[in-house]
Amino acid sequence: AVSWVWARAGTVAGCGGPAAVRTGAPAFPSLSCALPRICSLWPMADITLLSLLASNVSRRSLGVGDRQCLSLATERLLPSLSGCDSGFGQATARHLDIMGFRVFASVLDLQSPGAQELRRSCSPRLTLLQMDLTKTEDIQRVLQHIQAHTNSTGLWGLVNNAGFNDTIADAELSPLGKFRTCMEVNFFGSLELTKGLLPLLRSASGRIVTVSSPAGDMPFPCLAAYGASKAALSLVMDTFRSELQPWGIKVSLILPGYYKTGKRVSQWDEQLKQQLLASLPQELLQAYGEDYVEEINQQFIQFMKVAVEDLSAVVNSITDGLLAANPAVRYYPGQGLGIMYFIHRYLPYFVRDLFLKGFFINPKLPRGSLQGDAGIAQQHGLRYKPHYNYISQEQH
Repeated sequence: AVSWVWARAGTVAGCGGPAAVRTGAPAFPSLSCALPRICSLWPMADITLLSLLASNVSRRSLGVGDRQCLSLATERLLPSLSGCDSGFGQATARHLDIMGFRVFASVLDLQSPGAQELRRSCSPRLTLLQMDLTKTEDIQRVLQHIQAHTNSTGLWGLVNNAGFNDTIADAELSPLGKFRTCMEVNFFGSLELTKGLLPLLRSASGRIVTVSSPAGDMPFPCLAAYGASKAALSLVMDTFRSELQPWGIKVSLILPGYYKTGKRVSQWDEQLKQQLLASLPQELLQAYGEDYVEEINQQFIQFMKVAVEDLSAVVNSITDGLLAANPAVRYYPGQGLGIMYFIHRYLPYFVRDLFLKGFFINPKLPRGSLQGDAGIAQQHGLRYKPHYNYISQEQH
């Protein structure tokens, strides 16, 4: 789970606005055009990144006076990030450090390879903090730390980038505990962080940027637990967007395409498959078949092999949500999302279902459904042909 917090005295400005982000432009905003007007707009506004945060976009070039303001501001910048062990969180924390922000990067394990990589690649401005989004005591400890550094100035921005899922299976096959875990990390953890930081965000009229998923908008096969948590997250953030407008807080959602954010494609390996099989009641296992679960996992592994490794489009979108003068309500970094949402919104449901199965996972029919079709055919004097998956009339 990833979320960061960064706090800064002054505003942050960025270039390469929403148009560049929506087209998936890989280049990051450069520091020379990213931080004008820092002292002129919000001289005392801190920026905190509890899942990530930043500030306002400039509409003019960076002048000498602005550079002086930037130098003074970065000395007091105190950002904090959670879930930066890998993926979008780690990439964004590194990017913000390069831009000159002082970053508090929150990781699940301070000794993890991802945390060690941040120590090696980032400047001394970056500070690592330990936080588990499923533990209220961890969240409260981080909130207290942020409040101690931003209470007098307010918080400019928050980025929720939590993301967890370790089950690829039909909703019926997914244990109820997996649904709860996804909700705890992807929804309740981000919600607790956001609510805890709202007093600071209100005082600075800041930003909230949340990384959700298209799986929260569409019924991706075998992603029910993950998709349900992301649907809840998207809805509550959209509600915040409407309710927080009177306070001047702007809220954006990031809905990325398919990216490689983990350390290995084989995360969905034999061990996880065996854990899933062991959790299934015998009746359910008999109905679906072990080979059905095996095929789902193999198809997912093949799908992830072609996932995009370059995360810059997503980092661009997050940065724009934090820095643009008028950030988009939704960002869609990644290829193919345009046609996917067009099909979802305008074509019949069966077309959408066929598209998602062809795009993501399309396993063969469960064992029990084949047996059921054969039995129905026999009862009605029909001949069932499972190889071609249709029923034809028996001639008498």
